[in-house]
Amino acid sequence: MTKQESIHRLLNPGVVAVIRADSSAQLLNICTALADGGVTGMEITMTTPNALEAIKEVTTALGSRIYMGVGSVIDATTARLAILAGAEFVVTPITKEEIIRCCNRYSKPIVCGAYTPTEAINAYELGADFIKIFPADGLGPNYIKAIKAPMPQLQIIPTGGVDVNTCADFIKAGCAAVAAGSSLLKKDLVEKQDWKGLSALAAQFVENVAQARASLKK
Repeated sequence: MTKQESIHRLLNPGVVAVIRADSSAQLLNICTALADGGVTGMEITMTTPNALEAIKEVTTALGSRIYMGVGSVIDATTARLAILAGAEFVVTPITKEEIIRCCNRYSKPIVCGAYTPTEAINAYELGADFIKIFPADGLGPNYIKAIKAPMPQLQIIPTGGVDVNTCADFIKAGCAAVAAGSSLLKKDLVEKQDWKGLSALAAQFVENVAQARASLKK
């Protein structure tokens, strides 16, 4: 897969599931349910026990049905190990040049964390493909819109504060895609192993993002 093909998969359908689990036992079921609902982009965070093994297991089982990445990466060594384990993209909550260089070396998309306009443009100029505005909880879509006005070149993926009701607003504000963790992987659904319910919620995220994108083209 070329880097441009990878970026296309990351942006379509435009919803990235952030999987931060206490145990890796149910990850395959979770990822399958997400894929059944149309959310194919997902990242298993490095805070998940046995994260690298989980990435291998899920990518082997689901193959091209999903587009698997790794999250919560804070150094280049971890990024490299995750890529070798099968991660197709890397997400970090910070901006660190060594991680960007590593991902560029392997032609893997890199999503770097930033909070302020200065941090965002610095990440972009260092070679980040996407800017993860994080945490976006207290900022909201209007903040994204304000950043994009003078810096339209930024491809922003917000994390935090994104749920099934707000994801469309973030897209309309200029985000390239959205990332959702606990608002998508709802604790009660996972605890009850309600995989159909998780698939239905994933499908609603996908539909809301698609409708928001369509509205921008009118």
